[in-house]
Amino acid sequence: MNADPASTSTPPAATPGVRDHPGDRLTYRGPAHTGAPRLAALSGVDDVRTVTGSEVGEQERVDTEDLRLFGAGIELLVERAAPDRASAVPACTVWVLRLPDGDPGAELRASVSGGDGEGPAGGDPYAVPPEFEALLRRVRGDAVLRPVGRVRVVRSVMSLHDDAGRELAVLQHDEVGVSTLGASTTTESWSEAVVRPGTAGPAVLEQLDAALRETGLVRGPGRAGARLGALLAEVAPDEPPRHRGRRGSAGRVLLDYLGRQVDTLAERDGDLRADRPDAVHQMRVTARRLRSALRTYGGLLEGPRPGHLVAELRWLGRELAGERDAEVQEERLDAQLAALEPELVLGPVQAALTRHFARTRAGTGAVVREVVDGERYAALQKALRRLLADPPLSARADEPAEAVLPGMVGKTARKLERRMQRALAALEAGEQAPTSLHDARKTGKQLRYATEVAAPAVGSDARRFAKRLKSVQRVLGDHQDAVVARETLRALGARAGAEGGNGFTFGVLHGRATATMLDLERRLPAVWEDAWTRKARTWMRR
Repeated sequence: MNADPASTSTPPAATPGVRDHPGDRLTYRGPAHTGAPRLAALSGVDDVRTVTGSEVGEQERVDTEDLRLFGAGIELLVERAAPDRASAVPACTVWVLRLPDGDPGAELRASVSGGDGEGPAGGDPYAVPPEFEALLRRVRGDAVLRPVGRVRVVRSVMSLHDDAGRELAVLQHDEVGVSTLGASTTTESWSEAVVRPGTAGPAVLEQLDAALRETGLVRGPGRAGARLGALLAEVAPDEPPRHRGRRGSAGRVLLDYLGRQVDTLAERDGDLRADRPDAVHQMRVTARRLRSALRTYGGLLEGPRPGHLVAELRWLGRELAGERDAEVQEERLDAQLAALEPELVLGPVQAALTRHFARTRAGTGAVVREVVDGERYAALQKALRRLLADPPLSARADEPAEAVLPGMVGKTARKLERRMQRALAALEAGEQAPTSLHDARKTGKQLRYATEVAAPAVGSDARRFAKRLKSVQRVLGDHQDAVVARETLRALGARAGAEGGNGFTFGVLHGRATATMLDLERRLPAVWEDAWTRKARTWMRR
């Protein structure tokens, strides 16, 4: 038995003979027993071949009776697959271990081959492989492990071919059942489908999409693992109380701030799922606040957890960025178009803008939904709660907040100063510096949020400094918006010309965005000098 790190997560259930490629694929889900789509009637499809028919795979989640592993953010899974007689693949049991502080998607796997698929010790199917025992002992203790949940997948796979025998696409259809196991059982079932395009063009894929929708399926990510986690959360013991650190200490101030932001993130999650206005933006801001606090005050925490959380919060922010950026761009360009003199508007410019952003937001909206319904986001939430319950505080975290926090803010302030000096020097030399200014903008946000953390300990000096930073952030933010608008308008103008339309109005808007960008670059040195005074930063040198 060998444990090997895997770079990607496995499918919801093990199914031999079926490779799962998460690249360019279309995913669907819908009610249970949706039935097979009518594939033979698709134009351009000459042959439908059965690759595998009704193969069964199971994945059990193993834990203690009181769900200790679940509470610690650990997933211990047992995957079982029946023997594949056609390919002579024997029955196999695979143990999978996912740790909360590992790289996203990384896991350890240990396989046991044999006809009965039983565990390694005395035939016990839930005897943990020796490779995993040391990793689980601290959390598990001597408690007995048992199955607490099960995912069962009945999978069929078909391939579509044209009259030349070329594979157009592969369709995987899963009947998924998820259930908790224990004193009470909750069971849910649904259908999922995955289309992996081959040589099929848009026309065939659109027909296939319509055929799947006729059965009751809609576009959406697979969710078996995440749904089982949600069901277990409903029966799991209450969260342990949060650790707050010693009164007046730097650790106390940081943990109080992190706790408020974790609670806010949960609220923003609810707003997003309820489609409330500005929910994506507010959720992204909260993730940025958490990331900034962990980066600036990382010296108050030990071990790999803070760095892992910073990376995962950065991932979340990037996944949410597309939706918010498209929303802001559309609002700004609509307003600028409405303000143009009528004689400068040539052709269906508003319709082109609406079409462009409708396509963009349709794609980004699907990404956001997939993110918040996914296991990686659920794991991030658990890791944040675990940090608050069991924070790895360093010795420095026990020191007085007013003696420790200002110097840590000062380190980020010096980083911003270096980046601003580099950007201003480039502008003074007549060079364009969009990347340098954008880097300064991101560091400025980190500094402003880090100052928020320290404010309860430092007082009014920190609050006044944060207000001064806003003027710089406003100029840098407007500059970045103008840079992005120019790129969008150039692409829209080029597309209009290529399609036989008139790109004149997009050129006018591009010119005005350029003028705005240059005006902001002229104003920036004075705004920076006014905000970045020695007196305003005195509190950082305590």
